[in-house]
Amino acid sequence: MSDTAHAARPPAIDSLVRAMSDVDLPHPLLVDAARAAVAAGDPASARSQAEAVALALLRPVVNATGVLLHTNLGRAPLAPPAALRARASNLELDLATGRRGSRQVHAAGLLARASAAEDALVVNNGAAAVLLVLAARAAGRPVLVSRGELVEIGGGFRIPEVLEASGARLVEVGTTNKTRLSDYERALEAEPDTAAILKVHQSNYRMIGFTESVGIGELSGLGPPVVADLGSGLLDAGTPWLEGGPPAWLAGEPAVRQSLEAGAAVATFSGDKLLGGPQAGIVAGSHEVVEACARHPLARALRPGGLVLQALQDTALAYLRRDGRAIPFWRMAAAGLAELEERAEDVAAKSGAAVVECRSVAGAGSLPGLEIPSVGVAVEGDRTADLRRWPVPVVARVREGRTVCDLRSVDPDDDLVLADALASLG
Repeated sequence: MSDTAHAARPPAIDSLVRAMSDVDLPHPLLVDAARAAVAAGDPASARSQAEAVALALLRPVVNATGVLLHTNLGRAPLAPPAALRARASNLELDLATGRRGSRQVHAAGLLARASAAEDALVVNNGAAAVLLVLAARAAGRPVLVSRGELVEIGGGFRIPEVLEASGARLVEVGTTNKTRLSDYERALEAEPDTAAILKVHQSNYRMIGFTESVGIGELSGLGPPVVADLGSGLLDAGTPWLEGGPPAWLAGEPAVRQSLEAGAAVATFSGDKLLGGPQAGIVAGSHEVVEACARHPLARALRPGGLVLQALQDTALAYLRRDGRAIPFWRMAAAGLAELEERAEDVAAKSGAAVVECRSVAGAGSLPGLEIPSVGVAVEGDRTADLRRWPVPVVARVREGRTVCDLRSVDPDDDLVLADALASLG
């Protein structure tokens, strides 16, 4: 065989894998990257293919976008749950009797207590909570919903579709911009077998101008139970669970406790938005409705796992202790401008970036239109791709030709990571 033919032969897969030993991937995935590179006729691309695989794995990142509940970044940040430090937990064991227990007595019971609900149930997300309530209480029967509340939620799913999947029959009430109590009364005359009135919080948009809607208190006097889908999941607008009280920008945001006090039979909400916990859906309200949900076959299909319940329990305990700053989301949401400016100046001194004013947002469809004053740092040009390639990726945004890192959404423990990443840009 000639030297030319020998040189054209692709290098051995093993040689390529050995050359990538510093890439933090299991051996089979390194082999896959090497084979893909050879098959593409570009053996030198093996490392970049392996690094692309590693970059696609779930990993911690620094959220410097200023979007506090960034859906693409897992929404509410979490403190490590105690379950991660244990080999097992009493998920379905009654430690008092030694018999099998229920996974719903831990976090769900605490959330019921914190929201003044008779009972509560945890499922795997907010849409599942609505689905389960309607399937358990309204299958085959009418449910009244204002036309102005037939919203589309994340991922393109729409309230009418969730209703249809539950087996309930949608009855539209009023008009897009105005729905009055008399509209509900007429609908009830036409549909005497109505199972529920669904009140949907417009969590991901705002309707202003020539508008009118009916509150939970008025609806609760009509007869059928009111199901309040609160979306963003503010637990309590009144109890001082955060030092200094809830931020002023929460004014007007409907909360679980106050909705139940106003007469809702049950409230459904997400765990990973304004509650500040893990992805979950919570059904809180009357024992009768919650028990019907717990008995429905869908309850098992929609139930969450132990790690979610542990994290949700930790979140509920923080509310009951009135220690909102133990919840990472509320710690960053309530941070003062002086604190953020001090951190920004420290990051700037270490990295050469400039201190800038920022405007944070809640994100995840919560509090649309709201901007929270903040402080961050910036470097010239679009360097977002470079920051994402840092060992602990930094996710930032571009504004007016500069890469801006908003400190409100960055955990203070990550300030040094951010400073090192910015300094590396040169």
